[in-house]
Amino acid sequence: MVDVAAGLSWIAFPLYAVIGLRVRGRTPRLPPAAGSPLGLAGEAGKPPTRLLVIGDSSAASVGIARQSDGMASRLAETLAPRLGGPVEWRAAGFNSATAGSLRDHVVHNLEPVVYSHILITVGFNDMKNFHSGRRWAKEFGGLIYALKARFPEARLYWSQMLDPAEMPALPPVLAAILRQRMRLFNRLGACLCGERGAVAIPPAVGLPPIGFCPDGIHPSEAGYLGWAEHVAPYMTEDGLETPQA
Repeated sequence: MVDVAAGLSWIAFPLYAVIGLRVRGRTPRLPPAAGSPLGLAGEAGKPPTRLLVIGDSSAASVGIARQSDGMASRLAETLAPRLGGPVEWRAAGFNSATAGSLRDHVVHNLEPVVYSHILITVGFNDMKNFHSGRRWAKEFGGLIYALKARFPEARLYWSQMLDPAEMPALPPVLAAILRQRMRLFNRLGACLCGERGAVAIPPAVGLPPIGFCPDGIHPSEAGYLGWAEHVAPYMTEDGLETPQA
């Protein structure tokens, strides 16, 4: 099944390249959200849970004005009442990041904080750049290992990729080609998570057009909130206790 999906997407690559260049030419390139990539959600008083959101432009909250409305902040706000205490959050997101670039250039440069929860948001750039399944498995699997070595007390979660057909900016043909690759990458990524001690969170579905920012690809403020509300239950079902610094 994986081979079929990969084969179909590679057969369609010439068409993908032509349509993709057209879409790229008319899609605005938006900056990351302004503001500090660090924050606190919930009422102070108890020892905080520490949350890291690491990934591509979605972790950087590209497409919206403020980090406080982005994925890391909204997820911390959603987790705080579920965990019964404040949540310190850190966003480490980078435009165009892939699993390999996060593994090689980001993880070892992060502050030595004792995180209890780490959410990984990566895969879309690997997918759209037509990285092979073998390369994705090697680099994403290596990213999991790097995070577990750097933050041994943290529980790792990976949010699987959205269906490209839900992104308003993508024409149906382009979305259909990317969907084949999304299915391949999501299957491989979920398998690696299971083998290496991470949790693969199913993709959010049914985001309305209002859930996307003006470029039609990245989430809007409403989209980040909806995404956070989707992943939060998966991050609190295992009863993980907050590690002490």
